[in-house]
Amino acid sequence: MIEIPSKIEGKQYDLFKLEQLLKPLGYSIGGNWDYDHGYFDYKIENQNGYQFFRLPFQSIDGQLDSRNCTVQLSRPYLLTHRYEDGNDDEATSGNTSATFNQFAEPKVKDAAVPEKYVDIGKALVFELESILD
Repeated sequence: MIEIPSKIEGKQYDLFKLEQLLKPLGYSIGGNWDYDHGYFDYKIENQNGYQFFRLPFQSIDGQLDSRNCTVQLSRPYLLTHRYEDGNDDEATSGNTSATFNQFAEPKVKDAAVPEKYVDIGKALVFELESILD
């Protein structure tokens, strides 16, 4: 993980309006959200794992799944997830449903971020600062 300082740290936004600004740029709310915090993820590349630019946020007024939620942005960072090739050797199936999870868990959830992505991360921060500032 590589943090990238930004002028947008600590700024507050209506979550719905923020999402409307960021989605057209390629951001999505990552699946790792909870009722009081979450992340906007921008997928940079998916070679040798997945490289993400992540913009964390914390709810300061309301829950993320409710209307009129205000969030405060935290320091953005670059993140790499490296995955196993192929199917998961320890795949599981639930006995109460017809689901089967065949996909591999991340080999390394917080792998080293290749240096070539730092400039991309800085450019993404600059773009956010110009849109949100």
